Amino acid sequence: MIATVIGIGAAALGFLALLVAIGLEGRYRQRPAHPLEVIRATWNLEIYEPTHYRFVGLLGLSNPHRGLEVMVPDLRAEVVLLSDGRVDMIQTDVQVIPRHPEPEFPPRADGYWFAYIVKSTKQTNVEICVDLQGIGVSEVKAAWVKIHYIAYGPHGRFAKTHHEFIPLKFPATGDTGVWRQAEGCQVLPIRTHLLTPLDIPLEVLNRYVMPHAQPGDIVAIGETPLAIIQGRLKDPAQMQPGWVATRVCQFFLPTSSLATACGMQALVEEVGALRVLLAFLGGAIAKVFGHKGGFYQLAGEQARLIDDVTGTLPPYDQFIVMGPVNPQAVVEDLAAKTGLGIAIVDVNDLGAVKVLAASQGVSPHFLTTALKKNPAGNADEQTPIVLIRPCGVSPSSTEGFLDKMH
Repeated sequence: MIATVIGIGAAALGFLALLVAIGLEGRYRQRPAHPLEVIRATWNLEIYEPTHYRFVGLLGLSNPHRGLEVMVPDLRAEVVLLSDGRVDMIQTDVQVIPRHPEPEFPPRADGYWFAYIVKSTKQTNVEICVDLQGIGVSEVKAAWVKIHYIAYGPHGRFAKTHHEFIPLKFPATGDTGVWRQAEGCQVLPIRTHLLTPLDIPLEVLNRYVMPHAQPGDIVAIGETPLAIIQGRLKDPAQMQPGWVATRVCQFFLPTSSLATACGMQALVEEVGALRVLLAFLGGAIAKVFGHKGGFYQLAGEQARLIDDVTGTLPPYDQFIVMGPVNPQAVVEDLAAKTGLGIAIVDVNDLGAVKVLAASQGVSPHFLTTALKKNPAGNADEQTPIVLIRPCGVSPSSTEGFLDKMH
């Protein structure tokens, strides 16, 4: 009898321990690895002289979680210069200055980053000062600032890197390509500065496109440059490919952006592991019956638009670039504000043209014909926009032409 009671008691304790373990595991999985969020910096170009650039950015570190605190025991920055010439003669100085809200935590004169706690629902700021001096400064096209920091808390110690891209060389309005003849139109590749998440599409068009445009023109914007402006970049070094990504990627051709574990993981993070797995199974079944491309149809538009590492120009060749979000809303907004036809396109040197979105009255068929020779190029031309001017269309007949092409 006593043995039976002891056995029942032990079983009850074991069951209770199991419930506690399940509860602890559930709580652990529901909490983020670390809640720290980086708020992209705002940058000011304080000195812009032929041999001396100085730019300063104010970066935010936010902890939106209610209940968790995150320690930042280390934060430092480095800069990579992208130039048309040599950079070994340029003296580069990078300073990290904490700008904490509490007056009792002033920055140290020696530049040492002292460990700081970002409390629940609070934010702090960090000032990044970059100073470039020497021969060749004026040839620097952009600076790639890498901010390395440690997030330390209940889930452990995480080494993270945040990336900022600052354009430093800006082409003059007339410093662009030449008008070229295409089928039924003329096309003008538009050269810009290196576009970054700091840019705003309308401002880019106003600066580089509008001086050349006239009523009736159509502006074709590359989908990858727009995605970069939207900040749709993923750093493979910060990714941890899961089971679905590492297994499914093996069945794609080596030339596919989904043939790597990180490329596939980018899609998993975008649409979910279950959808990717079901798309893989559905695509495999469809292929047995002679239907190709089933995976991409089932996985969604982003599956076709992902550019893996090496897929675009430096420094973005180090990143996975996702497709843009809400392209139709973008073209409608830009068309209303510029009075021009607007399209978001994906074009390659093989003559493939995919129109992601087009404003009212702009014909996808016309765009395909106009862009099939890829006037923007697929290398480092830095011409993310093409201005299209239909032949034989005067400004007074613009609206009729657009309606007809639709």
